[in-house]
Amino acid sequence: MRLTAPPSRRTGRQDTEGMAVASFVLGLVGLLVLNLVLGPIAIALAVIALRRDTPRRIRAFLGLGLGIADLVTLAVLMSVHGTTSWSVWGG
Repeated sequence: MRLTAPPSRRTGRQDTEGMAVASFVLGLVGLLVLNLVLGPIAIALAVIALRRDTPRRIRAFLGLGLGIADLVTLAVLMSVHGTTSWSVWGG
């Protein structure tokens, strides 16, 4: 017994649009907090959305770039401060 509608081409495209937008948002937020967690999630969502041929390719590429920037930011902060977090107050 099926409780949901069968998948269609339209729902698949909407899913990839959501993944592209989520990748962008998570990558953007990841620049401020939780770089180690949100960066890889943003990268994974962007890659999945791009492989599934999302109509929001630019948003997915931005999410991919921001996810990579999250990890680069984390690496720089770790090398400069010797920690995985940073303080707004600089202390």
